[in-house]
Amino acid sequence: MISLASVRKHLALPKTSWQICLLAIIGGSASALLVILFTLTIDAIQHIYMLKHNDYSSLSALSRLLLPVIGAMVILCFAWLTGYQYLRTGIPFILHRLKVAHGLIPLKNTLNQFWGSAVALASGFAVGREGPAIHLGAACSSYLGHLLKLPHNSIRTLCACGAAAGISATFNTPIAAVIFVMEVIMREYKIHIFIPVMLASLVGSIITSNVLDVSLDFSYFLKVDLNHEYYLFLAILAVFIGVLSSFFNKFLVVIIDKSSKVHIVKRLIFAALITGIIGYFLPSAMGAATTAFDISLINNWPLSLLISLLIAKFIMTTFALGLGIPGGIIGPTLSIGAIAGACAGIIAVQISPGEHVISDFILMGMTGFMAATLNAPLAALLAIVELSGQLEIIVPAMIVITISSIISGQVFKNRSIFTMQLDVQGLAYRSPPIEKALQSVGVTALMNKNFKVLNNSDSKTLAGLMISAQNNISFINKVTVNTDQKNDLTVSKKANKTQFFLATFQEGMQLSLIEPANSAEQYLKDNEIHFQPLVAISYQATLAEAYGVLMNQKGKALYVYNNDLDDLIGTINFSQITRYLEQGSNPSDHIFIQ
Repeated sequence: MISLASVRKHLALPKTSWQICLLAIIGGSASALLVILFTLTIDAIQHIYMLKHNDYSSLSALSRLLLPVIGAMVILCFAWLTGYQYLRTGIPFILHRLKVAHGLIPLKNTLNQFWGSAVALASGFAVGREGPAIHLGAACSSYLGHLLKLPHNSIRTLCACGAAAGISATFNTPIAAVIFVMEVIMREYKIHIFIPVMLASLVGSIITSNVLDVSLDFSYFLKVDLNHEYYLFLAILAVFIGVLSSFFNKFLVVIIDKSSKVHIVKRLIFAALITGIIGYFLPSAMGAATTAFDISLINNWPLSLLISLLIAKFIMTTFALGLGIPGGIIGPTLSIGAIAGACAGIIAVQISPGEHVISDFILMGMTGFMAATLNAPLAALLAIVELSGQLEIIVPAMIVITISSIISGQVFKNRSIFTMQLDVQGLAYRSPPIEKALQSVGVTALMNKNFKVLNNSDSKTLAGLMISAQNNISFINKVTVNTDQKNDLTVSKKANKTQFFLATFQEGMQLSLIEPANSAEQYLKDNEIHFQPLVAISYQATLAEAYGVLMNQKGKALYVYNNDLDDLIGTINFSQITRYLEQGSNPSDHIFIQ
């Protein structure tokens, strides 16, 4: 029977295994179910006061004005119960937690994400569902790894799996979800991460599509037929999209920066007033739904009204997200891009009439704005291909994506909105190259298990054992000392403390490397045993964590413990880690796992 300890050892390796795949399926299933519950919660809230889902035009003007204010007050009440400091949510927060906590998400942040975003989406704020879905999925799957006390590198992988399941469950785009996670969340392509993420995304899509209708309304896009005569218009649209996305990112970051010193209550109420006032006059701007489809293709709005809608959507989204309303940004980017594409399509049709041109330009605007804003060109391309079901979109979409990304990134020095948010908030997310190379491997994959622990042994005994040892065995002396401790009443008491020391004859040399001598007494005449203190590190830690501890401890060795500090299961030193970095091989080729 396979033990949990054996599973943990396998999961410490940076390779695809059936264990991590099974956990990805379980985590992806749980994440999809949580996203379903989140979606049903939004629908249930809207059903209280709205006849049709997301149809804010059915509400009175006064109701549209007051609804966001009421929603903001509900969000603040819940945040007050959990603590305002736990209002950080969404994709940027996931990136931060991957850096500082291996993807583990605090429960209170997740609760605020669930209820806060559900209320925000039901109240007409211009935020998306995908950000909360990614947060909820990542939190759900990473908690599974935390519950099983898996190595931190596996918890990171499960966090990515949950994020992919969340996106897939929201849009029913399993391929784009995988690419988005690898391109934006993990920011690396590793096969041992790619496979379980793909499984989780697939499971998320299957479960949710069988329970809910999660696909967007793309019934208008029956055929994409943009021939070469429209490529110049696409290039012009792409330039405009690049400029607009740069302005969007920078304006959002400025709002975050300038409002950081304002209390969260004032910020959310101000965001609600902006949403309510704009919604009072323009109900189609409320919510994150891509209303440009209906507006441009059914209502035949003129260009001037579409431009008004574009400006309104831009303002509502940037202020809602910038001032702290919980919600996602992908949905609003698709909506803003769709409106911009509709504007360009109207102009193109007037110059060169054609069928389906406006709907095709809507798709181009969506993919270009998403790619330039999130700095995720491949994910944007695949998302639109999956949503529209049209392979003919690839070539024109690539034209828009490349030009808009170059204009945004090269001309205006724009970056991913997520990293820009983290920079202005002072939250860590960058990992040095060495840390990236080491954080995918657990310490149990490289630790030395060939050791012997002695209790309070003297030098003579240690020397004798060293001489008689035939294998490469490390000798560790376990010393129990009494320490004075003081409790809260300043009453001193005796406590036992265990310390581990690696025994060496010369500094840095293990006993097993010393040539044999006639006797321990004779050897000790000219040599002195050194006792190198070992620093504790959990079996869940990655090599990156071990490397950081060793650097702080100036090269001292570590001992790996199980659940108890006294339960020593292996040792690891600086030379083992550097050898792994230099060889660049799979740890399974030279580890000591049994």
